[in-house]
Amino acid sequence: MSHDSGSADDRPDAGIDVGGIERRAVTDEILEWPPDLFALTEVILDHTQAYRFVLSPPGGATWPPDRYVSWAEAVEDAGREWSGWVDNRGGSAVPEILAREWKVFRDQIQIPIDDLTEGRDWLMCEALLTLHAIADEACAGLGAPVARPDDHGYAYRARGRELLARTGSLARIHPNLLRVIPKVRTSPNATALGSFSRYACVHRPGAQVVWSKVPVRHRGTDLQAEYANLLLLPWPLRIRETDFRPVEGSVRRHTSEPFGYFEFAPPERLDFDLVDRTILAALDEVSSVDVVVFPESAIDEGDLEELEAVLDRHGVNILMAGVRQPVPGNGRLPGNWVHIGVNSQLEKGARKSATATGSDRRQWFHIRQNKHHRWSLDEAQIYQYHLGGALHPHIRWWEAMDVSRRTVQFIEMGEELTLCCLICEDLSQRDDVAEVVRSVGPTLVVTPLLDGPQLTSRWAGRYASILADDPGSAVATLSAYGMVRRSQPPGFGFSPIVGLWRDPVRGTREVPLEAGAHGVLMTICGDRALRRTADSRRPIGNAVHYFDVSVHQIHAAGTGSDFQPASSPPSPPVLEVEELTVLTGWAQAVSETLTVAPKRLTELLAEARPGSPWRTEFNVVEPSDRLDQAVDVIERIVATCSSSDGPPTVDALLAATTEDRPGEPALDGLVRRVLRSTLEQGRSRNAATAMWP
Repeated sequence: MSHDSGSADDRPDAGIDVGGIERRAVTDEILEWPPDLFALTEVILDHTQAYRFVLSPPGGATWPPDRYVSWAEAVEDAGREWSGWVDNRGGSAVPEILAREWKVFRDQIQIPIDDLTEGRDWLMCEALLTLHAIADEACAGLGAPVARPDDHGYAYRARGRELLARTGSLARIHPNLLRVIPKVRTSPNATALGSFSRYACVHRPGAQVVWSKVPVRHRGTDLQAEYANLLLLPWPLRIRETDFRPVEGSVRRHTSEPFGYFEFAPPERLDFDLVDRTILAALDEVSSVDVVVFPESAIDEGDLEELEAVLDRHGVNILMAGVRQPVPGNGRLPGNWVHIGVNSQLEKGARKSATATGSDRRQWFHIRQNKHHRWSLDEAQIYQYHLGGALHPHIRWWEAMDVSRRTVQFIEMGEELTLCCLICEDLSQRDDVAEVVRSVGPTLVVTPLLDGPQLTSRWAGRYASILADDPGSAVATLSAYGMVRRSQPPGFGFSPIVGLWRDPVRGTREVPLEAGAHGVLMTICGDRALRRTADSRRPIGNAVHYFDVSVHQIHAAGTGSDFQPASSPPSPPVLEVEELTVLTGWAQAVSETLTVAPKRLTELLAEARPGSPWRTEFNVVEPSDRLDQAVDVIERIVATCSSSDGPPTVDALLAATTEDRPGEPALDGLVRRVLRSTLEQGRSRNAATAMWP
């Protein structure tokens, strides 16, 4: 495509068209990988704004194209067929509609861009929009799996998931140019370009993206398994003025606006006995505590290992905790991040034996989400939080925090819940991280803060409402009760609201901490939700949304569980998080293959092995020895429950993975739990989706 009506080939920049896409790079090879075509069409639609013609076609034109009996059904079928074609290209052709629209696109690639922008070449506009929709449909399941009948693209999706884990993108295009990443939630009302896809989105260079899979879930395959009990601990319960202090030598007064750095440094260590007793009290209300959440900067970095040991004892599977570091000195600044720890048992509600210590303990999987924007305390906030004795009100105080490269961590859980964390100010910033989060639309955004009361009318409530409206994410905020207690602006009384839950279905719930309580227990449930697009495709019920169903005030039990700190550190994890993500992606493919083409299971697992040609083609690193050993464990489990008639049934493989095996090697146990989780989730997903249109 050229930018004027002259000969494009006569210009020295003729090879560059839009968004860094080279015209000479638009070859039939793009059809070998659907995310590449999605990237190409998305960039052109963004540059030309031709997507607006879906809503307002140019004179004499109609949308969708009337040459199709059902355009929506045609593009959905083509996307599904194309996924299968990528798996097995030999002797077959791409779907007819894809070939036809691609030919129009290729033949018209030289047209001036203005002809697209103004809708003068309507046939090209139709082809571009149709190719975009087909590519989007072919990206279904490249992030979290979706249930689609007779879909044979299981190996293609497994390769795509590994590519995403290794590079942060689904496309073969270098991520420094752009990234194609999965989309989780879609807004029912938006009409911007992002609303024209439901399975993928494009992100330009900027924030890095890390996509992790940790298949933790309750056992079972019915809807009762899709819930989570969150224990919110709004600690510290008391914050003193002296917990804030200037960083020595940081104040700069020789400016019109003096500024300095402060640190938040409570001297006390975490009260592990109180953690233990609070969890015990919560377990008197519910059968399991699945997630424990602490606010921003609530936990000293040195307390994390022992905290996870306490949680492990009670069967907690996920820890989300704001972490603080002391100022290291030598001109360096400390980090501020959310520590996301995932129990290697990967099973909600699984209690540990009281004697499980020392060598029986396995280190949790760890994910770190850094904070990107410093807190700035101005005069009004210093008065609001009554900090004037520690921080001079006529100096602007910036949080002493290292600002690392912007990276957003998306974590895909086993119950079709994809979450991310935005720490305090990061929720309100309009930057490339916010753009990625809104494009992806995670199921849940968790925001730990060190802030005042979490009222609907305050800033966090307003920004939570934005994400709940578009893209439709649920948002949970949590601040420290000690900070909420200090927040008393002139003319306002004390409000004990430490948290806020906002989702697009049930709306907003303010979460108080009652006098004398130590935490709040919140239960959230998942249910099917519709994915929509603005390009006239039919809504489909294969998404998930979560909503709050109950809140209980928790008062710590009078006595604890006699928990004793471990005398030795836990054993390191047998796989790193990235390796676990790759393994889970292939386990998901095993579940899909057994459902639609069990005789191709051996062929699928061969692609997971080192030396498979596709990794060289995609420039993807080879699996480590231990990841290869994990695939070997899958093959052994499959062989054990296969019959003389061929591969095992889903029931047989599920039975083989459900049985606990005391004394089994750590890697074998992890692989078995990953496989069980993906098989159960696949069965649950297929059953639930069958109930929706």
